[in-house]
Amino acid sequence: MPYLILILAVAAETIGTTALQASQQFTRPLPSALVVVSYGAAFYLLTLVLKTMPVGVAYAMWSGLGIVLIAVIARVVFGQKLDLPAILGMAMILGGILVIHLFSETSPH
Repeated sequence: MPYLILILAVAAETIGTTALQASQQFTRPLPSALVVVSYGAAFYLLTLVLKTMPVGVAYAMWSGLGIVLIAVIARVVFGQKLDLPAILGMAMILGGILVIHLFSETSPH
């Protein structure tokens, strides 16, 4: 269950960050409101995850997955391209998340 809640937190954070780009520095009301609501939901859901998962592990997964999802959305929605070093760096972040999930005793299984 903590992983499902964590995925929902990542989704909310990703929506908020996408809306942040779309808000054009908070000059557009609808995307700006979506930023506030989405980040509020993301942090609330993250607090639920912290009941069963150490903060370092939860935050590593939350932020790492968010980084990769935002990069994909930025490419598809906003046409922002990444170079090879950026892609390799994000692949290493995902590798780190897998190591935590598969081998760490601090991560709930």
